[in-house]
Amino acid sequence: MVVVGAGIAGVACAVELARAGIPVAVRERGRVTGGRMASKRFDGRPADTGAAYFTVSDPDFAEVVERWRAAGLAREWTDTFVAYGPDGRRDVPGPTRWSAPRGLRSLVEDLARDLPVTVDRLVHTVEPGPRVDGQPCEAVVLAMPGPQAALLLDPGLAEATRAAQAQEWSPSLAAVLRFPARGWPDFRGAFVNDHPVLNLVCDDGDRRGDAAPVLVAHTTPEFAADYLARASDAGPAIEQAVRDLLALPEPAADVHVHRWTYAKPTAGPGGTYHLDADGVGLAGDAFGKPRVQSAWRSGHDLARALTTRLS
Repeated sequence: MVVVGAGIAGVACAVELARAGIPVAVRERGRVTGGRMASKRFDGRPADTGAAYFTVSDPDFAEVVERWRAAGLAREWTDTFVAYGPDGRRDVPGPTRWSAPRGLRSLVEDLARDLPVTVDRLVHTVEPGPRVDGQPCEAVVLAMPGPQAALLLDPGLAEATRAAQAQEWSPSLAAVLRFPARGWPDFRGAFVNDHPVLNLVCDDGDRRGDAAPVLVAHTTPEFAADYLARASDAGPAIEQAVRDLLALPEPAADVHVHRWTYAKPTAGPGGTYHLDADGVGLAGDAFGKPRVQSAWRSGHDLARALTTRLS
């Protein structure tokens, strides 16, 4: 079994396959596991540059989260964000958002700790058989956004190709803004409505629990689309938008911008995963609501279906 993609969907799938006694190899094109649960270190401190938080309602996922909580890897963060809009600022209660003191990527790393994961391993083709780069395998899972999966799929894998192409995604930029000191109004996270640049701003020092003077801003898809080829050029506009929003007189000491071409699924094929007669599976948060929990559920459910088929 080969799982391509070491985000939470792929890792959850591989964990369940390994638990069932099915040999599995995970291949990841990036340098680390995590996928869109990405974190980047700045002077040794992590900041989340992908998913901003996660929520929990699925009982099976709750068991995983409880293990993370008991190990000190995850913590309940807040059940109240604020919203900025044309009418000013207001509190927005909601579900409990969870965060990770070491960054959300640390949670995927924890799940993957006993798996054979090969990073910096680019897969080029998935062909009928199935075959991965010409090598036969019992089945293959593509745990990645559909547009990326479609590029790997041989035209002969028509069913998987249709499922991948049924997914639609929107882009975003995530900017980590490090300030000399904290100087913004008290908030945990802020939804930003009807704004030309900003979609979400999170207090990363509050999220991490160390009170560091760090904000992470996520942009609208429309703004991101203009900067996908030159993400770093968007830094000044994002910084100014954040400073205007929060009335910050001092500029940031450093701004880092990360590009997400496929940040959020906006349409998918339904179900929690895809598995066809060719032995090709697709998993990720395009199968369900765009949530960390949905991605985990997708990988987990696909592994159960593969286990039944291969046993």
